[in-house]
Amino acid sequence: MLTQQELNEYSGFDIIGDIHGCAKTLVKLLQKLGYRFINGCYRHSSRVVVYLGDIVDRGPHIREALEIVHSMVERKAAVCIMGNHEYNAVSYCTPAPEGLGRRYLREHNAHHNRLIGETLEQFAAYPVEWREYIEWFTTLPLFYETDSFRVVHACWDQALIDQYRDTYHCNRVNSEFIVKSVDRQSFEGRLMDRLTRGTDIPLPEERVITSKDGFQRRFFRTKFWAQSPKTYGDVAFQPDPLPKDLVDRPLSDLEKSNLICYPKGERPVFIGHYWLQGKPKPVTSNIACLDYSAVKYGRLAAYRYDREPVLDASKFMWVYVDPPEWREPEAE
Repeated sequence: MLTQQELNEYSGFDIIGDIHGCAKTLVKLLQKLGYRFINGCYRHSSRVVVYLGDIVDRGPHIREALEIVHSMVERKAAVCIMGNHEYNAVSYCTPAPEGLGRRYLREHNAHHNRLIGETLEQFAAYPVEWREYIEWFTTLPLFYETDSFRVVHACWDQALIDQYRDTYHCNRVNSEFIVKSVDRQSFEGRLMDRLTRGTDIPLPEERVITSKDGFQRRFFRTKFWAQSPKTYGDVAFQPDPLPKDLVDRPLSDLEKSNLICYPKGERPVFIGHYWLQGKPKPVTSNIACLDYSAVKYGRLAAYRYDREPVLDASKFMWVYVDPPEWREPEAE
């Protein structure tokens, strides 16, 4: 795995968002970025890929996507951080210790079974290989940073990251951490939730948002960069819109106090996770989200980063996705 020093030696970085099993599209994107299959993996003569996690679940070619990413990481042609879906897979497949009241760290209920269903089905004939990937997931960093940029799956929370470094002295998890993180109120649980799922606000009065795929949420995802927000609409950041009557609802003092704000003057940070749509562009001058709903027939997106302090919309590149992971390019 690339060390921090080795990562800094590359001339540029190609940061790629959530893949979710779209392996054929990933190959097309890598080729578009100038990567070629050499000595067992895709590699570039002077650049390196940074994967933002969520390689697994949902898509048609999960096993193939993992093979591409894993081979690049092992041969130092890429780095990959942990997404919430890798974390979920580890928790789902790890037996719970006695006294927890369940067989596995992540309960095998209908919702969790559905989320990981495609992955388990595609690995049904390869149980040893799947177990090896589960072990590999536990070695993935939760975040990465260089002198010029940062990456995290969903939210860069400097205070929690500093506390994590002070406690664990690294940017990776271990088995003890995974077990502790099942308790959402523990430091480990709060850190994992914040970095891989982001910030959120509970919906008032037991309201519910039903997503397009039928999943019901009792909270909405929020920006971690909003400057002086006043209403729910100022901080909402998710594909499913707020109910119209909540958009202008004022934030309470408690809700405001629980928000965080990534400073404008900090080095750029790259995230995935949020199912954006449309033509890729920076979220702010120093924040870019690279999840453009690939597995929902959107775009598998990348940002070609060359240490610029201000992000540039022209540095985004993408490949469109459509069943069976192929379509004619749309006109812009």
